[in-house]
Amino acid sequence: MLELNNLHARVVPEDGPSREILKGLSLSVPAGEVHAIMGPNGSGKSTLSYVLTGKHGYDVTSGSATFDGEDLLSLEPEVRAAKGLFLSFQYPLEIAGVPVMTFVRAAMNAQRKARGEPEVSAPEFLKLSKLAATRLRIDSDMLKRPLNVGFSGGEKKRLEIYQMLMLQPRFMILDETDSGLDIDALKVVAEGVNALRGAGHGMLVITHYQRLLDYIKPDRVHILSAGRIVKSGGPDLALELEKSGYDQFLKVD
Repeated sequence: MLELNNLHARVVPEDGPSREILKGLSLSVPAGEVHAIMGPNGSGKSTLSYVLTGKHGYDVTSGSATFDGEDLLSLEPEVRAAKGLFLSFQYPLEIAGVPVMTFVRAAMNAQRKARGEPEVSAPEFLKLSKLAATRLRIDSDMLKRPLNVGFSGGEKKRLEIYQMLMLQPRFMILDETDSGLDIDALKVVAEGVNALRGAGHGMLVITHYQRLLDYIKPDRVHILSAGRIVKSGGPDLALELEKSGYDQFLKVD
């Protein structure tokens, strides 16, 4: 499903010199599997998510990234989204004046239009919205408020998973979805994420901590250091990190 081969990428700030962050990253996530990326601050975890989704300010200098065999890097961000790529941000954006439901329905219809599918009708949208909100214990009044404005960290994360359930992406990148969540909110969010596990979906979970992986159980765990995968293994690798830390795996130039 997702194949990365010797990927090199740099961040290009508006002011100041560019800096290489990804330095030969290779990774394969087959359909139906959940892979976790773990690593210390500055290792390139968020940069990887931004590069895959096409965020402005990040340039790929060499290597390749394919999604279902198609060159992902040649596609505009909105095309990647329409093909089923979804990013749950570490810090979700606020959009004043745009209600959550208005935003999500517009996103659904934009993706459907790009795929040549009919728009979602109002009754169908409301039915899907109620199901998703109930699963995530989101109050209906919350969906009428401007997107993320005045929301707590936990509310923002639940709203991102609500968007994911509504959009039904084929490949999900979760960038520190557990950040700022108490244990009850974490369980609710994980339940929503797990609802999209299956043969036709893939998932990349970026996290610092084992606690998220207690609820979203990965098939593989990868340790990222200095822009490269330095070790891969099964779920036990995350438990090893919990006990011993990253020092033994750190890779520096």
